[in-house]
Amino acid sequence: MKTYIVIGGSKGIGNAIIKTLVPNHKIINLSRNEPDFQHENLTHHTCDVLQGSFPEIKQADGLVYCPGSINLKPFSSLSEEDFKTDFEINVLGAIKAIQAYLPILKQGNKPSIVLFSTVAASLGMPFHASIATAKSGVEGLVKSLGAEWAPNIRINAIAPTITDTSLASKLLRNEKMIENITERHPLKKFLNPEEVADMAAFLLSDKTASISGQTFEMDCGIVSFKI
Repeated sequence: MKTYIVIGGSKGIGNAIIKTLVPNHKIINLSRNEPDFQHENLTHHTCDVLQGSFPEIKQADGLVYCPGSINLKPFSSLSEEDFKTDFEINVLGAIKAIQAYLPILKQGNKPSIVLFSTVAASLGMPFHASIATAKSGVEGLVKSLGAEWAPNIRINAIAPTITDTSLASKLLRNEKMIENITERHPLKKFLNPEEVADMAAFLLSDKTASISGQTFEMDCGIVSFKI
């Protein structure tokens, strides 16, 4: 049984990750709100990762940073503050969390870190300038830290396409929008959070002991295929 720190596990993909991992591992969740369930292996700390300090944790074998944003605007409507906010949530928050817990991760059992990018970092999509810029920073961070920490700590990222969570609710708010998004993907589907959670659990596990510095596109074919 390993111990994993999950940042942002109260809802969405983070919540699905906790539910996937908690039957077999100890989970320490850090988020502003508590998860919607309790488990003997789950510990929660109320924490805003962008403000204030992180709670003291004495041991961990992995870390998952889940907070993200979907800030879709025409470039001419994006302010400097929009870019700063997205960068802070997606990149600086991850950096702060990793730096806070790096000393204990170094002492962990085959430690692994999982971050999140987006398919928009690889596929040019209108109105995604701010989030694509921030998530490209995440991918660069993963590459650099993977090299710096080899062979002791692995770090990888997942780049999902649209996922059925509250964060994406505006993009899935009616049947027509759901139909259009489904048809845009060659596999004729989009993601559910449990699929992404399974990938995160896989990347944390010793089954991926030979994988580091990579970004895995869970794209339902939208980046990989032209059909």
